[in-house]
Amino acid sequence: TIAINELMASNDAAQTDEAGEFDDWVELYNLTDQNFDISGYSLSDNYTIPYRWQFAEGTTIGSNEYLIVWIDDDGTQGPLHTSYNLSSKGEQVILSDTDGAVVDEITYGEQETDKSYARIPNGTGEFFIETPTFSAHNEGGTGLADINIGQVSMYPNPAAHSLNILIEQEAI
Repeated sequence: TIAINELMASNDAAQTDEAGEFDDWVELYNLTDQNFDISGYSLSDNYTIPYRWQFAEGTTIGSNEYLIVWIDDDGTQGPLHTSYNLSSKGEQVILSDTDGAVVDEITYGEQETDKSYARIPNGTGEFFIETPTFSAHNEGGTGLADINIGQVSMYPNPAAHSLNILIEQEAI
């Protein structure tokens, strides 16, 4: 019912928080048609510490809406700022319910600066590196729109059992 929908672990100029800082963030998405209370749910980047950071009492996500959590190790900035950071080199994001059961989880690899790791289709699909859609429906497809293709080679030609495809990327 609640999904980790998008994350940004290397934010240098894409989106600011309320303090004007470019911090890491995770977007949660409520896939239901009812408001969902996530009071006491938790986020973590470590399976051995499932309650690393907990949502405050009264935290809800509206039906088919998004909730941004700033993963910035600065809880003094508000109730949606965590006590830890994300690694741009890759790690996990784990959402657990009040009983400690994993609701959703994602393991991600090294991230591109100012690109997000987004679920496509929105809320249910696989993750792709995309242009961020902060607190909005994830658009896109496979991330291939960001590649400027210079030359494509296919061999052998004709092919019977296998085909090799070489894509040379143009300099941007």
